[in-house]
Amino acid sequence: MKQWTYMHPEFQYLNLLEDILNNGTDKKLFLTPEVQKQYEEQGEELPYIRSSIGRQMRFDLSQGFPLLTTKKIFLRGIIHELIWFLNGDSNIKYLVDNDVHIWDEWAWKRYHKYCLENCPEKDMNQEEFIQKIKDESADSQFVQEWGELLTIYGRMWRKWPASDGRKIDQVQWAINGLKKRPYRKSYVVSAWNPEYIYEMATPDKQREIPPFCHTMYHLVVTEENKLNLLLYQRSGDMFLGVPFNIASYSLLLLMIAQVTGLEPGHFIHNLGDAHIYSNHFEQVKEQIQREPKPLPNMNINPEIKEIDEFNYEDFNLEGYDYHPPLKAKIVNVGGF
Repeated sequence: MKQWTYMHPEFQYLNLLEDILNNGTDKKLFLTPEVQKQYEEQGEELPYIRSSIGRQMRFDLSQGFPLLTTKKIFLRGIIHELIWFLNGDSNIKYLVDNDVHIWDEWAWKRYHKYCLENCPEKDMNQEEFIQKIKDESADSQFVQEWGELLTIYGRMWRKWPASDGRKIDQVQWAINGLKKRPYRKSYVVSAWNPEYIYEMATPDKQREIPPFCHTMYHLVVTEENKLNLLLYQRSGDMFLGVPFNIASYSLLLLMIAQVTGLEPGHFIHNLGDAHIYSNHFEQVKEQIQREPKPLPNMNINPEIKEIDEFNYEDFNLEGYDYHPPLKAKIVNVGGF
């Protein structure tokens, strides 16, 4: 393996990519019949993954904001998605209105499947579907029904459905606790809710969305009142998804540190199955040859003191110098 002369924080990620590429285990993917048909119609081979189990990266936020520099990262999408999560929202309308299309396919796929089985004449392609979501009001019947993902992080973070009918706000509970008793070890926010996951889900809650990849995060205060965030991610798409996750949870750490009056410490990223999709191999080979540039700095409006008050305009990234983008197709593996 290449030996780096300077341990820029991004080399953790690049070294992990290289190790998976050279030493990982190849595994078949579970793909729904609909997805398999798409590959067949396009004349493409079915992708597989090359993975490594149980990996970790650690980013000290005093060294800069860990937005990868060896390719351009879509920060606007990261910020809007995180605000969406923190709003407890589970409908893609907010994202679509802000031209962030990370979750488009999951909503459209459910509508498309319903139409094929029940009303083919009402079917539309993904672009038409998203345009309809954008054109209609948030309270329209179409948006309420078909823009709704239901099983999504924000709902579980902020509106976890309790058996007695309550909506539990895990994020605010953790923030309140960090303010009063910062050294407690129990501030965990979980998205893993079996009632919403594949065959375990009750019939009215089933969705063909993969069960929460970033399963849970743990907020821990260490010496000098430094707040650290430890993420457990059960499944990590190393080329497309993980760079987003690194930046998103680092930003979440900065936000929670600000509203609790603590100092940001480390973001510690634990990966269960860290993998590279086979149709990303060439892009990964290109990326690991690139030298990282200095990390940028993230400035947050210091006037914001409550987690619900953040807006997109409250974030300002400075000094982001990056290599050209590297594009690749997302592999849609939802279903059961």
